[in-house]
Amino acid sequence: MDNPARMTTFRGMEETRDILIVGGGLNGPALALALARKGFSVTVVDALPETVRKNAAFDGRAYALALASQRLLTRIGIWDRVAGHSQPMHEIKASDGRAGEGPAPFFLHFDSAEIEEGPMGHMLEDRYLRRAFLDAMNEEPAIHQVQDRVIAQEVDASGVSLRLENGQILRGRLLVGCDGRESGTAQRAGIRRTGWDYGQTALVCAIGHEKPHHGIAHQFFMPPGPLAILPLPGNVSSIVWSETHDSAAAINALSDKDYLDVLRPRFGDFLGQIRLKGKRFAYPLKLTIANRFVDERLALIGDAAHGMHPIAGQGLNAGLRDVGALVDVLGQAARRGEDFTSPLVLDRYQEWRRFDVATLAMATDLTNKLFSNDNPVLRTARDLGMGVVNAMPGLRRGFLREAAGLTGELPELMR
Repeated sequence: MDNPARMTTFRGMEETRDILIVGGGLNGPALALALARKGFSVTVVDALPETVRKNAAFDGRAYALALASQRLLTRIGIWDRVAGHSQPMHEIKASDGRAGEGPAPFFLHFDSAEIEEGPMGHMLEDRYLRRAFLDAMNEEPAIHQVQDRVIAQEVDASGVSLRLENGQILRGRLLVGCDGRESGTAQRAGIRRTGWDYGQTALVCAIGHEKPHHGIAHQFFMPPGPLAILPLPGNVSSIVWSETHDSAAAINALSDKDYLDVLRPRFGDFLGQIRLKGKRFAYPLKLTIANRFVDERLALIGDAAHGMHPIAGQGLNAGLRDVGALVDVLGQAARRGEDFTSPLVLDRYQEWRRFDVATLAMATDLTNKLFSNDNPVLRTARDLGMGVVNAMPGLRRGFLREAAGLTGELPELMR
């Protein structure tokens, strides 16, 4: 926006902000910083205390940030704060097989050298990214942060009111829900969700290993679900390992030693001896998409709008695409003198993102169903399919650009 947005007063309230954001995880702060740079005034509401979010120790949780997401983080002033803690992903190797038997002879191999832009993405630990967002928001005068829980929201002709647990009332022109798959913002607006349970649980941890990973990410498809081995700085990798709910519950209840004994035949010995680092986590896997991404003076982004299978590692990347798209739509509307909260403007955001999200959700859903089984016919078909794609440089390069987030209509912040 060429001219900074002005804060106004409303019916005796202290001030009305341009945007109220509920959710201070990752997408909420990214959106706040991007909007502040466009001249909007923003309030971010999060129930979790800043000290808890900022002072997290190593726990193994990490994100695969596509190249397009890295560009967005650079343009909102975050990447320089975290680049030294990141690990470039130079290659991706995907293969099919069973635990203890090694990979099938046909596989997919993607090399960043096949695209001009550099590494297709970076791995980054959750603790560094959250801390960088909090530091950047604290330094931005256009962003006001509130630590409390929202218990009610109300929309009228002039704006949105949020009632907090402490009795405080916040007022804004537009509300954005970034508060996760169980979004209270969406529920209070009467927005329902569509989806299903995959019957799988993701076991997440970090592994220290004897040999270097050379920046190579591995995706090993097994009948119960995929195992992703994602490189972190040093001889450490992040593990996202899918099992059936019952198996995952039994494995997660084991001691660290026994947990590793179950993991080893799945992991293999290509990185030498392995050991657990940090905490272990378990997340049930579901597909869940909001039936609409907008409502009156309301938009949803990130997991509040869509939650998908982690098979392609696109959860945070999809949320950051939402951020870029919403900032584009609101900023362009404001420059043209439109009411950026109008249904016509918000529908532009929804039309942009719903198609991309539906396409990605369908792709991850079909991939999981195709590979998470031991059907011999499907096994033969998928192995041959991977071999064909791997043998065709043009097709392989297309998949690589997709993984880097460089396809489709990119928001300005990701170009």
